Amino acid sequence: MRDGELDRRVKEVLRLWFGFTAPVSRRAYLLTGLTLMTVKYLVEVLAVHAVTGTWWTPWEYFSPSLKRFQELETPALAWGLAFWTMPFIWIGVSMTARRALDAGLPARLALLFFVPILNNIIMLVLAAQPTQAIPFPTFPATSPMGDPAAIPPDPAMERARGSRPLRAAMLGVLVGCAIVVVATALGTLLLRSYSSVLFVGAPFVVGFVTASLYNGEAPRTLRSTLGLATAAVIAAAGVVLLMAFEGALCLLTAFPLALGLALIGAALGRSIALRGHPNRLPILLLLLALPAMMGLSSGQPPEAAEVRSAIEVNAPPQVVWNDVVSFAELAPPTEWFFRAGIAYPVRARIEGTGVGAVRRCEFSTGPFVEPITVWDPPRRLSFDVRSEPPGLRELSPYDEVHAPHTAGYLRSRHGEFRLVSLPGGRTRLEGSTFYTLQIFPTWYWTPWADGVIHAIHMRVLRHIKALAEAGTVSLR
Repeated sequence: MRDGELDRRVKEVLRLWFGFTAPVSRRAYLLTGLTLMTVKYLVEVLAVHAVTGTWWTPWEYFSPSLKRFQELETPALAWGLAFWTMPFIWIGVSMTARRALDAGLPARLALLFFVPILNNIIMLVLAAQPTQAIPFPTFPATSPMGDPAAIPPDPAMERARGSRPLRAAMLGVLVGCAIVVVATALGTLLLRSYSSVLFVGAPFVVGFVTASLYNGEAPRTLRSTLGLATAAVIAAAGVVLLMAFEGALCLLTAFPLALGLALIGAALGRSIALRGHPNRLPILLLLLALPAMMGLSSGQPPEAAEVRSAIEVNAPPQVVWNDVVSFAELAPPTEWFFRAGIAYPVRARIEGTGVGAVRRCEFSTGPFVEPITVWDPPRRLSFDVRSEPPGLRELSPYDEVHAPHTAGYLRSRHGEFRLVSLPGGRTRLEGSTFYTLQIFPTWYWTPWADGVIHAIHMRVLRHIKALAEAGTVSLR
């Protein structure tokens, strides 16, 4: 095959996968779906096995709960898989929309791409639908992304081009805010479920609806459309903050995921709006189905994941043990996230000795009550978590925000200290926390949770190290 022919075919494939203009036949849709699904599965399974030694079965991989991501012990791997997934989301949504148009169906069926179980059914249906006789709407070759400047001028469109852009923008932002507020209220207050639909589906719909309304009267530029979608996400976060549904810290951590998906939705919504598909009934049906979708996508909480941290102490295990069991007041934290409201350890004390004793680790938001399950001085101290305080005090204009995620959605189950004797009278001190996470998608939230727990560990371990080393020096 000559280089020119190869380049042409590569460009055709890229236009098919990443564009919004090329029609998608059922053969191309089916072959692309099966090929990319196989490639994605093999790459992820091999990557996970190479890093963790674990094999993902097809059943685990295609489970709608995404629980497999929480079982990854390497945050970098979880983030890597998340970024690797983004192009596949783009290809899936874009090709689903164009396959629906090619089959004579509403392009807004692509919104169902984010609905677990139902998305697979929709893809099978679209793969079976023949191409309709109606020509697929396309843009001029000079404008693959639908640049309004390249569309042949139409007098009515020219008059509309300058008409009420501010009104269209305001309407798009207001509707986007309403979607987020309704989804947040339903998910957190009524269903008490932090599902994938809340953090994945809702932002995508916000971008899609905002762009559809903004480009409905007249074509707008892609840059202004994406800017408006960004404004809608920021405005929606502000409304949620002012309505005391959530605090600033939670919104800040969710923002990167929400913005990325809103921009993808905006690009698709603009493209469809420019093709002149005014029917908004599918969007209304999708919004009405949000409660059911939230329930479908939550899944079951996975087994407890472990976060382990370690430090070396210039003191023998016998000395370190006493400061592990209980320790005096820690200095105020300097880390910004602790100062912003994340709960942090303050002191620890114990009532009794041996198995059955109760250790109380005081945090800034209240005490952890920890009955001892293993007492093996000076090697191992293990405990369950009978009760725990809220995980953070949310930043908010109000005195308190009773966001459900602050209690019970990230739950500590067990804890453990291990002391390993090292040459030269030193000790390797390890701390572990076993926890479960009930906020979805877990592949996004697990690295945040692991990072916070590791920071808590290191705050305690450094304090114990300082106490033990000071005690060793005084004994000398």
